[in-house]
Amino acid sequence: MAARGYSIFDTAIGRCGIAWSHAGVVGVQLPEAREIETRKRLFRLYPDAREQRPPPDVEIAIEAITALLRGEPSDLADVALDLDGIPAFHARVYAFTRRIPRGETITYGEIAAKLRLSGAVHSVAQALARNPFVIIVPCHRVLEAGGYADRISPYGGVISKRRLLSIEGARGTTTSKTLFDVLLPVAPPRPQG
Repeated sequence: MAARGYSIFDTAIGRCGIAWSHAGVVGVQLPEAREIETRKRLFRLYPDAREQRPPPDVEIAIEAITALLRGEPSDLADVALDLDGIPAFHARVYAFTRRIPRGETITYGEIAAKLRLSGAVHSVAQALARNPFVIIVPCHRVLEAGGYADRISPYGGVISKRRLLSIEGARGTTTSKTLFDVLLPVAPPRPQG
């Protein structure tokens, strides 16, 4: 058996992928626009992994992910993660994020404050942007200040935070940026007079 394995599985939002080692899950990939793109991303991220039948603990994780993506209550707290190669700061942020209840949201700044790292809002955001354990570490429940549902990590494929929160029933907790919000910070000032 290879040191790492992966499997593609069906969910309500499309074909997802999961990769694992003997220590636990090393990554989850939400669907890309096409299954072949999901497979390519898994191969790029875990070139030593071979497609195979998931072991029982990973099968339980797949069932929980599938249930959550159907909008059903699901507990992923006991899913073992392989944190080998994950920076200690990121692991700390991921551990905190795993405790955010389904249907609830928090901001990057609130996580930094609760971890007593008030000056580390950007670092918290960067850690979650690199989250390989999408859904298991529910980074979609962490929003920008003001409730903006920014893009999920690259492992999120074409799925948005807003869509995942909607599946979980967390309606009304996010706002979308308008074109005005996006362009105003980068628009050159208009000449006066």
